[in-house]
Amino acid sequence: MKTAVILAGGLGTRLRGVIPDIPKPMAEVRNRPFLEHLMDYWIEQGIAKFILSVGYRYEVILDHFDSVYRGIPVEYSIEHEPLGTGGGILLAARSLIEPFLLINGDTFFAVELSRLLNFHTSRKSDFTFSLFQTQETERYMAIEIGQEGNILALKSKSKQETCLANGGVYVVEPSALLKVPYEADASVSLENELLPIMSDLGVRFFGQEYASLFIDIGIPTDYSRAGNVLP
Repeated sequence: MKTAVILAGGLGTRLRGVIPDIPKPMAEVRNRPFLEHLMDYWIEQGIAKFILSVGYRYEVILDHFDSVYRGIPVEYSIEHEPLGTGGGILLAARSLIEPFLLINGDTFFAVELSRLLNFHTSRKSDFTFSLFQTQETERYMAIEIGQEGNILALKSKSKQETCLANGGVYVVEPSALLKVPYEADASVSLENELLPIMSDLGVRFFGQEYASLFIDIGIPTDYSRAGNVLP
Protein backbone atom coordinates (compact mmCIF):
# COMPACT_ATOMS: atom_id res chain seq x y z
CA MET A 1 0.00 0.00 0.00
CA LYS A 2 1.59 3.23 -1.19
CA THR A 3 -1.27 5.75 -1.51
CA ALA A 4 -2.61 8.03 1.21
CA VAL A 5 -5.79 10.07 0.95
CA ILE A 6 -5.69 13.09 3.26
CA LEU A 7 -8.91 14.91 4.15
CA ALA A 8 -7.65 18.48 3.95
CA GLY A 9 -10.78 20.55 3.44
CA GLY A 10 -11.34 21.62 7.04
CA LEU A 11 -12.69 25.12 7.70
CA GLY A 12 -10.86 25.64 10.97
CA THR A 13 -13.75 27.51 12.60
CA ARG A 14 -12.54 26.65 16.10
CA LEU A 15 -9.17 28.26 15.31
CA ARG A 16 -10.49 31.50 13.81
CA GLY A 17 -8.99 33.59 16.58
CA VAL A 18 -5.62 31.87 16.25
CA ILE A 19 -4.93 31.37 12.53
CA PRO A 20 -5.69 33.36 9.34
CA ASP A 21 -8.58 32.54 7.03
CA ILE A 22 -6.97 29.43 5.49
CA PRO A 23 -7.75 25.69 5.37
CA LYS A 24 -7.17 24.22 8.81
CA PRO A 25 -4.39 21.80 7.71
CA MET A 26 -2.38 24.83 6.53
CA ALA A 27 -2.17 26.28 10.05
CA GLU A 28 1.50 26.96 10.81
CA VAL A 29 3.40 24.78 13.26
CA ARG A 30 7.05 25.77 13.72
CA ASN A 31 6.80 28.09 10.70
CA ARG A 32 5.55 25.34 8.40
CA PRO A 33 2.03 24.20 7.50
CA PHE A 34 0.77 21.40 9.72
CA LEU A 35 0.06 19.46 6.53
CA GLU A 36 3.79 19.35 5.76
CA HIS A 37 4.51 17.75 9.14
CA LEU A 38 1.76 15.22 8.48
CA MET A 39 3.02 14.34 4.99
CA ASP A 40 6.63 14.14 6.21
CA TYR A 41 5.65 11.53 8.79
CA TRP A 42 3.83 9.34 6.29
CA ILE A 43 6.59 9.64 3.69
CA GLU A 44 8.95 8.22 6.31
CA GLN A 45 6.42 5.41 6.85
CA GLY A 46 6.60 4.46 3.16
CA ILE A 47 3.80 6.42 1.51
CA ALA A 48 4.71 7.19 -2.12
CA LYS A 49 1.66 9.09 -3.36
CA PHE A 50 -0.79 11.55 -1.83
CA ILE A 51 -4.32 12.43 -2.85
CA LEU A 52 -5.39 15.58 -1.04
CA SER A 53 -9.14 15.93 -0.62
CA VAL A 54 -9.61 19.70 -0.59
CA GLY A 55 -12.48 22.15 -0.60
CA TYR A 56 -12.50 25.37 1.40
CA ARG A 57 -9.91 27.76 -0.08
CA TYR A 58 -8.27 24.82 -1.81
CA GLU A 59 -6.13 27.13 -3.95
CA VAL A 60 -3.99 27.87 -0.87
CA ILE A 61 -3.01 24.19 -0.70
CA LEU A 62 -2.54 23.82 -4.47
CA ASP A 63 -0.32 26.90 -4.64
CA HIS A 64 1.84 25.64 -1.79
CA PHE A 65 2.34 21.99 -2.76
CA ASP A 66 1.68 21.97 -6.52
CA SER A 67 2.03 18.43 -7.94
CA VAL A 68 5.11 17.16 -6.06
CA TYR A 69 6.24 17.30 -2.44
CA ARG A 70 9.70 15.98 -1.52
CA GLY A 71 9.72 13.99 -4.75
CA ILE A 72 6.33 12.40 -3.94
CA PRO A 73 3.44 12.88 -6.41
CA VAL A 74 0.54 14.95 -5.08
CA GLU A 75 -2.90 14.76 -6.67
CA TYR A 76 -6.03 16.68 -5.73
CA SER A 77 -9.66 15.78 -5.31
CA ILE A 78 -11.48 19.13 -5.28
CA GLU A 79 -14.89 19.67 -3.69
CA HIS A 80 -16.40 22.69 -5.39
CA GLU A 81 -19.39 22.28 -3.07
CA PRO A 82 -19.04 20.87 0.48
CA LEU A 83 -19.50 17.10 0.40
CA GLY A 84 -18.87 16.23 4.05
CA THR A 85 -16.22 13.78 5.27
CA GLY A 86 -17.89 10.80 3.60
CA GLY A 87 -18.44 12.59 0.32
CA GLY A 88 -14.84 13.74 0.28
CA ILE A 89 -13.65 10.15 0.67
CA LEU A 90 -15.93 8.81 -2.05
CA LEU A 91 -14.73 11.48 -4.47
CA ALA A 92 -11.02 11.09 -3.67
CA ALA A 93 -11.06 7.28 -3.80
CA ARG A 94 -13.22 6.89 -6.90
CA SER A 95 -10.35 5.66 -9.09
CA LEU A 96 -8.46 3.59 -6.48
CA ILE A 97 -8.44 -0.19 -6.79
CA GLU A 98 -5.92 -1.11 -4.08
CA PRO A 99 -6.08 -0.63 -0.29
CA PHE A 100 -5.21 2.91 0.73
CA LEU A 101 -4.40 4.88 3.83
CA LEU A 102 -7.03 7.43 4.87
CA ILE A 103 -5.92 10.27 7.15
CA ASN A 104 -7.65 13.22 8.78
CA GLY A 105 -5.79 16.35 7.70
CA ASP A 106 -6.20 18.14 11.03
CA THR A 107 -4.93 15.38 13.32
CA PHE A 108 -1.54 13.74 13.83
CA PHE A 109 -1.44 10.17 15.13
CA ALA A 110 1.95 8.42 15.27
CA VAL A 111 0.76 5.08 13.95
CA GLU A 112 3.27 2.51 12.68
CA LEU A 113 1.99 1.85 9.18
CA SER A 114 3.53 -1.61 8.77
CA ARG A 115 1.90 -2.76 12.00
CA LEU A 116 -1.50 -1.34 11.04
CA LEU A 117 -1.32 -2.87 7.57
CA ASN A 118 -0.28 -6.29 8.93
CA PHE A 119 -3.22 -6.20 11.35
CA HIS A 120 -5.58 -5.19 8.55
CA THR A 121 -4.38 -8.04 6.33
CA SER A 122 -4.37 -10.69 9.06
CA ARG A 123 -7.97 -9.89 10.02
CA LYS A 124 -9.12 -9.72 6.38
CA SER A 125 -10.57 -6.36 7.33
CA ASP A 126 -12.37 -4.02 4.94
CA PHE A 127 -12.00 -0.88 7.05
CA THR A 128 -9.42 -0.73 9.84
CA PHE A 129 -9.35 1.99 12.49
CA SER A 130 -6.41 3.20 14.56
CA LEU A 131 -7.51 3.75 18.17
CA PHE A 132 -6.16 5.38 21.31
CA GLN A 133 -7.09 5.41 24.98
CA THR A 134 -8.38 8.71 26.31
CA GLN A 135 -9.76 10.07 29.54
CA GLU A 136 -11.72 12.70 27.61
CA THR A 137 -14.82 10.53 27.42
CA GLU A 138 -17.09 13.55 26.94
CA ARG A 139 -15.08 14.74 23.93
CA TYR A 140 -14.92 11.36 22.19
CA MET A 141 -17.56 8.70 21.68
CA ALA A 142 -16.26 5.31 22.79
CA ILE A 143 -15.50 2.59 20.25
CA GLU A 144 -15.99 -0.97 21.48
CA ILE A 145 -13.88 -3.81 20.14
CA GLY A 146 -13.89 -7.58 20.61
CA GLN A 147 -10.97 -9.81 21.52
CA GLU A 148 -9.78 -10.06 17.91
CA GLY A 149 -10.10 -6.32 17.35
CA ASN A 150 -13.46 -6.57 15.59
CA ILE A 151 -15.46 -3.41 16.18
CA LEU A 152 -18.64 -4.10 18.13
CA ALA A 153 -19.92 -0.52 18.31
CA LEU A 154 -18.70 2.59 16.50
CA LYS A 155 -20.34 5.10 18.83
CA SER A 156 -21.28 4.25 22.37
CA LYS A 157 -21.50 6.07 25.66
CA SER A 158 -18.66 5.11 27.98
CA LYS A 159 -19.30 4.69 31.69
CA GLN A 160 -15.60 4.11 32.30
CA GLU A 161 -12.94 6.68 33.20
CA THR A 162 -11.23 5.98 29.89
CA CYS A 163 -12.39 4.80 26.48
CA LEU A 164 -11.03 3.87 23.07
CA ALA A 165 -11.37 6.71 20.58
CA ASN A 166 -10.95 6.97 16.82
CA GLY A 167 -7.54 8.34 15.85
CA GLY A 168 -8.43 9.29 12.28
CA VAL A 169 -5.97 6.96 10.53
CA TYR A 170 -7.53 4.09 8.58
CA VAL A 171 -6.69 1.38 6.07
CA VAL A 172 -9.54 1.10 3.57
CA GLU A 173 -10.42 -1.44 0.91
CA PRO A 174 -11.97 0.40 -2.07
CA SER A 175 -14.42 -2.48 -2.48
CA ALA A 176 -16.03 -1.48 0.84
CA LEU A 177 -16.87 1.95 -0.57
CA LEU A 178 -18.37 0.45 -3.71
CA LYS A 179 -21.06 -1.18 -1.58
CA VAL A 180 -22.62 2.08 -0.40
CA PRO A 181 -25.58 3.57 -2.32
CA TYR A 182 -23.93 6.93 -3.03
CA GLU A 183 -22.35 8.49 -6.08
CA ALA A 184 -18.87 10.01 -5.89
CA ASP A 185 -20.30 13.55 -5.76
CA ALA A 186 -22.76 12.88 -2.92
CA SER A 187 -22.77 15.00 0.22
CA VAL A 188 -22.57 12.54 3.10
CA SER A 189 -21.02 12.16 6.56
CA LEU A 190 -18.50 9.39 7.17
CA GLU A 191 -19.34 8.97 10.85
CA ASN A 192 -23.11 9.41 10.75
CA GLU A 193 -24.01 7.87 7.39
CA LEU A 194 -21.31 5.94 5.52
CA LEU A 195 -19.99 3.86 8.42
CA PRO A 196 -23.43 2.78 9.75
CA ILE A 197 -24.56 1.86 6.22
CA MET A 198 -21.40 -0.15 5.58
CA SER A 199 -21.86 -1.92 8.89
CA ASP A 200 -25.40 -2.89 7.92
CA LEU A 201 -24.08 -4.17 4.58
CA GLY A 202 -21.62 -6.51 6.30
CA VAL A 203 -18.41 -4.54 5.79
CA ARG A 204 -15.77 -5.91 8.18
CA PHE A 205 -14.58 -3.26 10.67
CA PHE A 206 -11.57 -3.81 12.90
CA GLY A 207 -9.57 -1.53 15.17
CA GLN A 208 -6.06 -1.59 16.65
CA GLU A 209 -4.96 0.42 19.66
CA TYR A 210 -1.79 2.54 19.69
CA ALA A 211 -0.17 4.16 22.71
CA SER A 212 1.41 6.97 20.72
CA LEU A 213 1.20 10.71 20.17
CA PHE A 214 -2.19 12.07 19.12
CA ILE A 215 -2.76 15.76 18.31
CA ASP A 216 -5.97 17.40 17.08
CA ILE A 217 -5.04 20.89 15.89
CA GLY A 218 -8.70 21.80 15.60
CA ILE A 219 -8.61 22.17 19.39
CA PRO A 220 -6.79 25.41 20.32
CA THR A 221 -5.03 23.80 23.29
CA ASP A 222 -3.72 20.97 21.11
CA TYR A 223 -2.70 23.42 18.39
CA SER A 224 -0.72 25.49 20.88
CA ARG A 225 1.31 22.47 22.02
CA ALA A 226 1.79 20.93 18.57
CA GLY A 227 5.05 22.76 17.94
CA ASN A 228 6.58 21.23 21.07
CA VAL A 229 5.59 17.61 20.47
CA LEU A 230 5.44 16.94 16.73
CA PRO A 231 8.44 15.06 15.28
